[in-house]
Formats: sequence, structure tokens, C-alpha cells
Amino acid sequence: MLLSVIIPVYNEELTIGNIIDRTKKAMQQIGFQYEIIVVDDHSYDHSLEVAKKHNGKLYTLKEHSGKGYALRAGFAKAKGDIIITIDSDGSHRPEELGKVIEPVLQDRVDMIIGSRYLHQKNVAARKLNAFGVRIFNFVIELLTGTAITDSQSGYRAMKRQILSKQNLKSGGYEIESEMLVKTAKQGFRVAEVPISFEQRTYGHSGVDPVMDGSKILLSIVLAYVKG
Repeated sequence: MLLSVIIPVYNEELTIGNIIDRTKKAMQQIGFQYEIIVVDDHSYDHSLEVAKKHNGKLYTLKEHSGKGYALRAGFAKAKGDIIITIDSDGSHRPEELGKVIEPVLQDRVDMIIGSRYLHQKNVAARKLNAFGVRIFNFVIELLTGTAITDSQSGYRAMKRQILSKQNLKSGGYEIESEMLVKTAKQGFRVAEVPISFEQRTYGHSGVDPVMDGSKILLSIVLAYVKG
């Protein structure tokens, strides 16, 4: 059993080194063989240099192309039986990797999503973002029948066979929705586990609520219609 952890990064020089180190420690405690794949989306800060100092497999895109492209590049390089994705901005806690992976390791689900909102009342997420997520959740459930509280979470684990069944096309933040809709439509088992969430304290989010929100809605519909 090999576990692949993919960390997309774009201008996160203040957090990426810490995330890599904590991820290594968490994976060592889990006890399976693992690989950590960092995909740099052509950062213009020192993210690439920092990541190099902390070892792991490192790939960099030739130009800034978006989170979706970075993840897809990581998926293409990953050799693991289970693929895990985690954000590099420090909002996800690598210490919870064991909890996120466990349902997949036990073959209870095919994809697990770490949810900021499951069983939690107070979440330090921007109100506009939380409202948008509720809309996306509703549309996904309407189309696929799969009820999810945090369809946009980038903290997830999945069996390799899921990716082998999908022809992912997203270049930006809409990739999480595309993956989820295609996974549910293809009959794979999807579930959530509650995770901690810390609003970033360094840098700024690259998400544009209007532009990216529109792309996410479109990706949900296209993923369902075209599969």
C-alpha cells in the first residue's frame, strides 16, 4: 500500500515548508509507505525555494495555470493506491491526515472529503464563501443525490481507481466540484469527516467569489451532463 499526498502551492512561502514537515510527520505516524508531491503553480515568491529545502518530490508548472492544473499534474505523477490532497496555505491540519484517510483504508468509502461544516456551528470561513458553498452543495445534491456539506474542500482522500475513471478538465478552483460530481455520478461511495479549519493568516486567497463561483457552477453542470 502506497499513499500519495499532493500539495498544490502558489505563493505560499510562509506556510509551505511547515506544511511539508507536518505532513511527513503525520504520514510516518500512519505507518504506510508514502510519497509527498508538491506542485508549484509557477509562484513568483520563494515558495519553490522553500519547498526544495524541505525535500519531497517537487514539480513546477512552466506558467501560472491554476489549482486544477497543479492537481492534475500531481495526479499524473502520483503512484499511490490512495491519493490525498491537502492545501498549502495552512488552513488544513496535516495532523488530521489519519482521520481523513481512515474510511478509505477501511474500504468504507471510495472518496472521503474533509468538511469544515460537518457537525460544526462556528467556522472561521468568510460568509460569502460559506454562502457559495451551500449553493454548490445544493446543486450537486439536486443533480447526483449526494448530500455533502463542504463540496469545495481541498482536503480529501480517494482510491486511485476513481481518478482512472475520470477525464478531468478543470484548470482552477472548480476542480473539486468536477471531481465530486463525476465520482458520485459514476456510483462511487462518497462521505465526509469533520476537520478543523483555520482561516489563513498569511497572504491572501486567490479565489474571486464572482468569477470563480461562476466557473464552479458551470463545472458542476458540465461534469454531470458530460460525465
